[in-house]
Amino acid sequence: MDSLITASARALAAGDALGALKRVALRKDPPALALRGIAMAQLGDHPRARELLKRAARAFGAHEELAQARCVVAEAEVAMAMRDFAGSPRALAAAAATLEAHADTANALQAWLITARRLLLLGRLDEAAAVLAKLDARGLPPSLRAVAELTSAELALRSLRVGEARMALARAHAAAERAQVPALMAEVTEARAALDRPAARRLTAGGEQALRLDEVSALLASDALVVDACRRGLGAGEQWRPLARRPVLFSLARSLAEAWPGDISREALIESAFRTTRPDETHRARLRVEI
Repeated sequence: MDSLITASARALAAGDALGALKRVALRKDPPALALRGIAMAQLGDHPRARELLKRAARAFGAHEELAQARCVVAEAEVAMAMRDFAGSPRALAAAAATLEAHADTANALQAWLITARRLLLLGRLDEAAAVLAKLDARGLPPSLRAVAELTSAELALRSLRVGEARMALARAHAAAERAQVPALMAEVTEARAALDRPAARRLTAGGEQALRLDEVSALLASDALVVDACRRGLGAGEQWRPLARRPVLFSLARSLAEAWPGDISREALIESAFRTTRPDETHRARLRVEI
C-alpha cells in the first residue's frame, strides 16, 4: 500500500474526510476509489459514495476477496444511512464471514453492527438483540466500541429500558472520547441529551404533562390504564392489548380516555371513529358492535 493511500486511510479513521480526499481525489485505482467512497459518505454525499464503492468492489474483483468484502460492508453502511433496505442481507453476512476468515476482526464487527442497526430500523428488535449478543466489543478500536454501545443503547430505548440505555451511552461516551472523532462524539452527546428531553405528553383529567423517557417507562410499568397513542394500544402494568390493526376500536378507546372521568356523547364517538358529522343508523349499529 503506497504512502498516499495509507495517509488517506489514517485521515478517515480520524474523521478527517476532506484531508483524506485531498490525497486521493484524482486517483481511480481500486483502493483510492474505496477511500473516496468512504470519505464522501462521511461528508454526507451518500449517492456518490455508493457509486464509488460499487466501482471499487468491481475493480478489486473476486481475486481480492478481502478488499471486496470491505467495500461491501462500507456500501451496506451507506445504504442504511440512505434508508435503503432493498438489498439482500446475505451479501453483508457473506462479507462478514470473509472478514472473519481473514482475521479482520474490526471490519467483521462493523458488518455485524450494520446488520443489527438495520434490524433495529426495521423494528425487528429480537433479531437485533440476537446479533448484538454474539458480539464482543472488548479490545476493539474505540470508535467501533462507541458504535457498538450506541447500538446497544438504541435497542434498550426501543424496549424502554432507560437505565440500560444510560449505562450503554456512558460507555459510548467514554469510547468516543478516546477515539477523538468529532462526528462520533457529537452523535453520542446528542443521544445522551435526548434522554433528558420531553419524549411524550401525558393527557389526564388534570391537564397535560410533558414526560421524559424514564417517566414514560415508569408510567407504562405502573398499574394505570394507558391509551398509548404512539404504539396504538392499551396497557396496564404487564398487560398489553395492541390495537394498531383495529383503528376504529383504538379511536373509540382514545376518545373515551380523553373524556374520562366525564361522559362523551354517542355522536362524538361516531364522529371520531367514523369521520362523519352526519351519522345514520348504520353508524350507530357499527358503534354498538365496536363497543
